[in-house]
Amino acid sequence: MKKYLPAILIGVYAVFITLSLIAGFQPGKDVAGNFLEYTISMIKILPCAFILIGLFEVWIRREVIEKHLGKDSRFMGYFWAILLGSATVGPMIVSLPIAQSLYKKGASMRIIFAYLGASAVCRIPMTIFEASCMGVKFTIVRYAVSIPLILVFAAFYGRHLDNKHYALAED
Repeated sequence: MKKYLPAILIGVYAVFITLSLIAGFQPGKDVAGNFLEYTISMIKILPCAFILIGLFEVWIRREVIEKHLGKDSRFMGYFWAILLGSATVGPMIVSLPIAQSLYKKGASMRIIFAYLGASAVCRIPMTIFEASCMGVKFTIVRYAVSIPLILVFAAFYGRHLDNKHYALAED
């Protein structure tokens, strides 16, 4: 049963959408429209993102990542992680393959957590939009609270996983 659960859930979803479209059930039609819109935006973004990730894999040497983002990187590793995370464009689904690539090239877990936190919170396009809508003062306060929390939790979780000798599974 567990083996077939994803297929069952997809089937239930498809039946729900089909019946909603036939019966004119507006919430179901909205779900279908949102799903289609999100799928189209992912089809536009993901190929470019994966090409850039592939180029990152090929062009950036492991030694560079180990030096700047590895276990001995200290504060500058966090700086580079936040800078890289803030420059990441697109949804979080783009950040995860980059994080895996960083891990495979020798980045420490604490730096990877800092990168993921920064890519979720500190993206430049999001910051510009936020500053224009909410005001610069709000954006500064949010950064003043968010960045230290990202760094503290990244260090904590990185140290915790290092103590447990955690390693990601290889491909």
